[in-house]
Amino acid sequence: MNALRARLIPSLSLRAALCLCLLCLPSLPQAADADVRAEDAAGAAPPDAAPRLLLMLRLPPPHFRPDVAYGGRYGDDAGSMARRRIAAELARRHGLVLRDGWAMPAIGIDCYVLEVPAGGSPDAAAALLEQDPRVAWVQRVQRFSGMAVAAGDPLYPAQPGGRYWHVAELHRSATGRGVTVAVIDSGVDPSHPDLAGQVAEVRNFADSPYRAEAHGTAVAGIIAARGGNGAGILGVAPGARLMALRACWQQAADTRCDTFTLGKALNYALLHPPRVINLSVGGPPDKLLSMLLDAALAKDIAIVGAADPRGPAFPAAHPGVLAVASLEEPLYAPASAPGRSPAHASGTLRAPGRDIPATVPGARWAFVSGSSFAAAHVSGLAALLAELRPREGPATLRRTLATTAPNPATIDACATIARVTGACACSCMPATASAP
Repeated sequence: MNALRARLIPSLSLRAALCLCLLCLPSLPQAADADVRAEDAAGAAPPDAAPRLLLMLRLPPPHFRPDVAYGGRYGDDAGSMARRRIAAELARRHGLVLRDGWAMPAIGIDCYVLEVPAGGSPDAAAALLEQDPRVAWVQRVQRFSGMAVAAGDPLYPAQPGGRYWHVAELHRSATGRGVTVAVIDSGVDPSHPDLAGQVAEVRNFADSPYRAEAHGTAVAGIIAARGGNGAGILGVAPGARLMALRACWQQAADTRCDTFTLGKALNYALLHPPRVINLSVGGPPDKLLSMLLDAALAKDIAIVGAADPRGPAFPAAHPGVLAVASLEEPLYAPASAPGRSPAHASGTLRAPGRDIPATVPGARWAFVSGSSFAAAHVSGLAALLAELRPREGPATLRRTLATTAPNPATIDACATIARVTGACACSCMPATASAP
């Protein structure tokens, strides 16, 4: 992930003046960028030197009971210790080290992390492990990154969501009231003035202590920052409540995640289902995460993923996930679709994603850019639609989104809400139906 471009707003007392400046200046000085990078680096999880594998052991069919709240750690059922002993035995047999494990009853497996010692071959070890009939499958732990690029609510006039989506006017129809959005990302700052009272739950699935971090806090604020509090920005769905599921960590200026941490967070979301999951991360296709995403879609949970403008990226490219890119960034053109616009040919939706005022830790605000933040806009819009149509699932949501001409992939939020309510939300300009 490229560096997060953060031009910090220095004090609350200067908000009104800065609001006027933001409307006329293309950028603010970047002297404070070093402070953000230093803060993000503190407490970051170090990269793993040794390659790691995920060993999946099948759960017996009676293991999962819907009346039990599984936390993921062991002790949830009598067979869990037996499966852990199996994992330990397999690790010893093949010269590996058992590092961690997590029950994922939502998809019928227990997942174990095995470390491959220096000089060992992860592929060879995986092939040997998969010969055991007790093993469902084995895969590498893969890396994922946040999809950002260097980059009564005083900052609302500077928000592209205000200029293009007329967010404040949308709130006459819906605010996301009663809707829960899971933000699977780096740490969210629940004490931020724009997020106080907006975060219903905080969970940590990363391998480092929980801390508030820039990427996750920015995504959370774009989705659900409080309105009318005299501070900062206005979220697309200020009536929604957030599940802050920390599966990523800030490392220098980057946001990092892996298969295991994302899998744990998705499993938790499946056991405590939100209406919307925001995944502003990208990486390679992944079997474990694909199974968890399919299980979430089967529960009618809408999933919004950040698209990579350079080419298809997972999880945004997974079937059923709403892939969103910044409307200001060019997208790759698939070779199989000559003559079509890249966004339309790839099925990627477009939303504001450049120079977005956003919440960052420490009661501050910064400008951010990237498809991470375009996806956050769409997660907020999905929360508005979930309030208006609580019984509709993600497939219907994709068809409900209205888009603007001539680009058939750019979301028109006003027309989308008008399509649902049957009345003009803020603009009655025609819009085209989004591609199914």
